[in-house]
Amino acid sequence: MFDAAADAFWERHANPKSGWSRVLLGPLLLLAASRRDPRLLLAAVVALVLNPVAFARTEAADADSWMTRGVHAERWWLARSGGALGLGWPNVLNALNVPAFAYALYAAYTRRDGRALLAYAVSMALKFAWIEAIARRYDRREREAT
Repeated sequence: MFDAAADAFWERHANPKSGWSRVLLGPLLLLAASRRDPRLLLAAVVALVLNPVAFARTEAADADSWMTRGVHAERWWLARSGGALGLGWPNVLNALNVPAFAYALYAAYTRRDGRALLAYAVSMALKFAWIEAIARRYDRREREAT
């Protein structure tokens, strides 16, 4: 049963609408911190939690999208115990993402909007670089398997 639920989770999360809408939820968290609005913060957190299962399974037309490829790679990477954080390559990119995003939240809370947006951009660049790095490894494995 757990495997079926996990499969359903990943298949829905692989929908590019899921991944790209999660990217847009970051600025919503920053806005909630800047406004010090607990209801907006709660709405953003609920959206983040529900997002991976809120969308339909990936359509065949979306199978080659960058975000879908990235989610498939993330699932493969985590399943092989690659982990998401660490000091080795490429996990160091994701590890650096954490303090960058934490600073973005702090900067938003202290109403330093420019710094918050810059830190968020750095955070997303690190996250996207991690996704691309594991996706390349995933693609290489797929090519070698055929």
